[in-house]
Amino acid sequence: MDKFTTLSGIAAPLRMINVDTDVILPKQYLKVITRHGLGQYAFEEIRYHEDGTPKEDFILNKPPYDKAEILITGENFGSGSSREHAPWAILDLGIKCIIAPSFADIFYNNSFKNGMLLIELPLDQIDALMNEAEENPEAPLNIDLENQTITRGNQINFDFDIDAHKKHCLLNGLDDIGLTLEKKAHITDYETNDKTKRSWLYKS
Repeated sequence: MDKFTTLSGIAAPLRMINVDTDVILPKQYLKVITRHGLGQYAFEEIRYHEDGTPKEDFILNKPPYDKAEILITGENFGSGSSREHAPWAILDLGIKCIIAPSFADIFYNNSFKNGMLLIELPLDQIDALMNEAEENPEAPLNIDLENQTITRGNQINFDFDIDAHKKHCLLNGLDDIGLTLEKKAHITDYETNDKTKRSWLYKS
């Protein structure tokens, strides 16, 4: 997966709480096995009318938020049933970072495994970011993962916490397969030694 080091982009304020995974991606799209193309279905029920036309009042349909790479939202984002398709859909929509007061655990972990940065901040800081995004929609929000900072002009300067292992994976673009391959030399040594110790297991 791609490395995540810094990000400077438009932030969209989604003033909703308890956005569950069925809102993020309806269950009928879980049969899809590819990560690409799911963005068109992300937030489908709150993003489109029944006839498929975009709802003008939905934040991600409004310019410039329709080009947002950062989503600022409310508590308990990603709750509900476990589905890795949910972060796939958000990433395919172009969102690379979500900032919220809290996330559901499974969604939180699935997002990091797919290269998306999730940041938890106190409510007062979330409110400040949302207000800024609404008042100055074109102004970029800047995120520095190495230094764990969020800045926006002279108005916003916040620090954020992140698990050291998750930070390492994002900075180096490592998913579960990449983490395993970091141990390739040790795996090869083990297999070589094991073939000597238990040669009967490797006979065809």
